Amino acid sequence: MDDSSLSWDDGALVTIDQRGLPHEVRELRLDTVDSVIDAIRVLAIRGAPAIGIAGAFGVVIATAAHTVDGMVDEARVHDDADRIAAARPTAVNLAWAVQRVRTKIAHGADAVLAETLDMLAEDGRVNRAAATHAADLAQELCPDRPLRVLTHCNTGRLATSAFGTAIGTLRVLFERGALEDVLVDETRPLLQGARLTTWELAEAGIPHRLTIDAAAAWAMATGQVDCVLVGADRVTVNGDVANKIGTYSLALAARHHGIPFIVVAPESTRDPNMATGRDIVVEERAAAEVIGFGGVATAPEGTAVFNPAFDVTPGALVTAVVTELGVVHRSDATTGSGSTRSVVPGDHRPPDVVRDATTGNPLPGKAIADIARGLYQRGWMPGTAGNISVRTGETAVITGSGLSKGELTEHDMVTVRVADSAPVAGSSRKPSAETTIHTAAYRATAAQAVVHIHPPCATALATQAGGSDEVTFLRIADYELIKGLGGSDPTVIDIPVFPNWPDVPRIGADIERYLTDHPAAPPILFITGHGITAWGDNLSQARDRAECLEALCELVARTGRRQAFGSRDETLEIGLT
Repeated sequence: MDDSSLSWDDGALVTIDQRGLPHEVRELRLDTVDSVIDAIRVLAIRGAPAIGIAGAFGVVIATAAHTVDGMVDEARVHDDADRIAAARPTAVNLAWAVQRVRTKIAHGADAVLAETLDMLAEDGRVNRAAATHAADLAQELCPDRPLRVLTHCNTGRLATSAFGTAIGTLRVLFERGALEDVLVDETRPLLQGARLTTWELAEAGIPHRLTIDAAAAWAMATGQVDCVLVGADRVTVNGDVANKIGTYSLALAARHHGIPFIVVAPESTRDPNMATGRDIVVEERAAAEVIGFGGVATAPEGTAVFNPAFDVTPGALVTAVVTELGVVHRSDATTGSGSTRSVVPGDHRPPDVVRDATTGNPLPGKAIADIARGLYQRGWMPGTAGNISVRTGETAVITGSGLSKGELTEHDMVTVRVADSAPVAGSSRKPSAETTIHTAAYRATAAQAVVHIHPPCATALATQAGGSDEVTFLRIADYELIKGLGGSDPTVIDIPVFPNWPDVPRIGADIERYLTDHPAAPPILFITGHGITAWGDNLSQARDRAECLEALCELVARTGRRQAFGSRDETLEIGLT
């Protein structure tokens, strides 16, 4: 069913009051800004895409209310828009939708309404596209049988406006005859799964069973789950996912049991201004939601309560984030090794570990291989391109030369000396051609890990900004995401762009000289036409900074914002398209 759960009728937003479900389907008619805000706060309207569109309709109401004789009191409308956007802080869609329609306020309520109705129409198309991509991925990862899927909270047309995201994926799978059964978490404390998801699945004729949240891990252990599908309220640049409380626990259990964990959400749920989940504000709600339900007390009076509405699942535990654009984040979260395997309870045998021949300490080859495969799947280490290393004292472990990063294992590493980049005795493979770039960073900084990758936006921007025979600079300013790059100024960053000499050791020499002379330089750099290099205190931090830089470059490319290119002494302003 594609019928929208939100509509506009004669100056009012009309929707289903989700608090009455499943026993009562009652219409909610909202014609004031305060009534829209209240409906969002009390969860009469809920679900990230749905509250975003509802918030946009709230701006329509505000614009109409503050228009007299054809003149819009823009300041008062923007004040109301601020209040609407702050109604629920965790879901990025609300702020995104309000910001999108703000641009129409000066043109009057009809213009704001037209933009909101466009957004409403888009939502159904976007959801179906994302759901189709996610269904394709689920069948690719679990090809042998109709799927048994576990889902959490509610992600259908009630939570969006039409069709749904994770539930939309269930609809697509059901239409294909590829869905056997859905296990529905009740989703404490407000039972969105029990009250809303079961109602939507029954409406669609999809077979399902309801279970308590605490049974999910055991359902996985006993072979009743092939795949987990959930939605999202916010996805950060590095793939961390904020979603209904209990999602993180599911991801941990899925990781342990080797089960794909797929997040389905619209692009509007991705936050390009937030580097990691550490920056997400997690809403905490009233104690009354926990100490009782339906007016019946379930805990002693005065009991202290911890009631977060959401949790944040690290991107490393997420098999894939899927939007209308397809798979936008992918890791090897099902097993930590990039392949699918089934795990039986009690099977905790560790994999073979590659150890240092002298000290016997484990080497970081597996961690390097895991991250390399994930970056390969995103298209950022295509073929044999790119390389990753981790410092191990006076040596470093680096990916071998001429190897596909999509098939890399911990046995495909080379140990080299930091002092001269030479492989140590006993190394059976040839080190990466860019080894000298890595060792230059280790000699000139306190870096403990280096990532060199070829993401499309950053590579294109580096080519545009770079010079043929001198170091140039790219200045990026006024993006929140800059703080994720580790520079000294969170509002502006000057990133060096090094010439791409055919003699790779010459690139390394340039980098070492520059970093030695500029100890406050940011831990990232471009090489003209040859991708980006980032480093950090550990492998995860180096990867996060590289991902953050690519996200910034994508923002520059999408917005067309003019940035400063050139040498230290002379910059050139150019427009990006």
